[in-house]
Amino acid sequence: MKDTPGGVRVPLALSHQTLSGIPVEPVYGPEAVSPDLVHPPGEFPYVRGIHRDMYRGRLWTMRQFSGFATPEETNARYHYLLEQGQTGLSVAFDLPTLMGYDADHPNSLGEVGKCGVSICSLEDMETLFRGIPLGDVSVSMTINSPANVIWAMYLAVAEKQGVPYDKLAGTLQNDILKEFIAQKEYIYPPRPSMRLVTDTIEFATRYVPRYNPVSISGYHIREAGSTAVQELAFTLRDGIEYVDWAVARGLNVDEFAPRLSFFFNAHNDFFEEIAKYRAARKIWAELMRNRYGARDERSWKLRFHTQTAGCSLTWQQPYNNVVRTALQALAAVLGGTQSLHTNSLDEAYALPSEHAVTLALRTQQIIAHESNVASVADPLGGSYYLEALTAEIERRALDYIHRIDQMGGMIPAIERNFPQSEIADASFDYQQRIERDDQIIVGVNRYQSSSGEQIELLQIDRTAEQTQCEKVAALRRRRDRARVDAALNRLSQAAGGDQNTMPFLLDAVRVYATVGEICDTLRGVFGTYQETSVL
Repeated sequence: MKDTPGGVRVPLALSHQTLSGIPVEPVYGPEAVSPDLVHPPGEFPYVRGIHRDMYRGRLWTMRQFSGFATPEETNARYHYLLEQGQTGLSVAFDLPTLMGYDADHPNSLGEVGKCGVSICSLEDMETLFRGIPLGDVSVSMTINSPANVIWAMYLAVAEKQGVPYDKLAGTLQNDILKEFIAQKEYIYPPRPSMRLVTDTIEFATRYVPRYNPVSISGYHIREAGSTAVQELAFTLRDGIEYVDWAVARGLNVDEFAPRLSFFFNAHNDFFEEIAKYRAARKIWAELMRNRYGARDERSWKLRFHTQTAGCSLTWQQPYNNVVRTALQALAAVLGGTQSLHTNSLDEAYALPSEHAVTLALRTQQIIAHESNVASVADPLGGSYYLEALTAEIERRALDYIHRIDQMGGMIPAIERNFPQSEIADASFDYQQRIERDDQIIVGVNRYQSSSGEQIELLQIDRTAEQTQCEKVAALRRRRDRARVDAALNRLSQAAGGDQNTMPFLLDAVRVYATVGEICDTLRGVFGTYQETSVL
């Protein structure tokens, strides 16, 4: 322990390493500087950023993740956020929707509208985007197993608004591999699931050229307890898997690679996070050019969205979360993110309140407009410490990628429980460090306070579930059941063959087949998946 001038006793650091376990030296010198610094921002291999001027020309997209209760309530929140200066929408769906169930399914009981908005049909999607011109606002949708169904509904709403597909912009998460690795919201087995993802990549390439059909996500891998190195390695190896499947489908890599995007976590280790983003760009650029022979420089550029670390938020002393989020957001900006979500201070308790989400958005706006960090591309480039970290994270991530290549790819690795076991071990180690006080979490194992802080919490009205159940029941009564059955039958035949399923999904949603009915049809063809536990 040591004394500060104010008399507060502060524990000395017990270890000097990053959260990924990379040893940290007391000082770094010129020998740590990467030769990649000779390449300015906007030039291969893009360590310093994918654009020459980065944010001088255009700020990152401020995209607050939002969705709760009914489509009507979420629509009102979206209008509020757009009025507050948000520049893109990011849709959170509730657990029944994520698992492919309608609100009135027995498995949905008690979960409708709790962790996101409930969407059962095209009618709900029409309500969700009422008054929001889809040709003018980019829309990100965080959904995976039923991603193709929800995307078909989004496209159908655009049709009703008279917006051509080629005017639509946004991102579909649609990353099923990270579900098997980390988040566990899967429905079908890995291989048919990958077939459905490839269908969306092909359809987007042909008909929706400005929309990103996959957001290859490390965020949930990190939230499950991985290190920064594991997050980077498993995410990029997932990206390789999607490229392999799309190429096998017959697509030229330069046809679709420019529309692949990534989604990373921003955790507490400030410099490690910045180095992670810089290493990610270099690895992906070299993979795309050297492994796949991509010739379009847009295929080489790794574009990514960032969300601050939900797993770092604490219910103890919740206002500390504002500080954590600000530092994490700053790391994402200094690391060159293309869009950003800042978590709200109350998310360790519940979905964010209007007050909390506004403060989270203001955090981004203060960084953008008051800190002046957006004036220079890669302002920390050349830092001896940062350059050493970037190189070491790259080395360790490539080692993981090589090991998975030797297993035959990410699906065989998942079937062997390799990434799952690595993450479980890392999560256990991190928790042990906290319990030993090797890792200090302010307000949790240091500087605790006995007084509880009262904050406003968002309460999800219990009537949301009843409302959604009544709406989907009424929809079933008034639609043309024969047209629904015919569309679902055609979808089943297409899924059982080798046709792209997207046109058949569009036909099904246009006649108001529900999420549950469509997913049940695909369950009948593909079956469901049950993981073997690694614990």
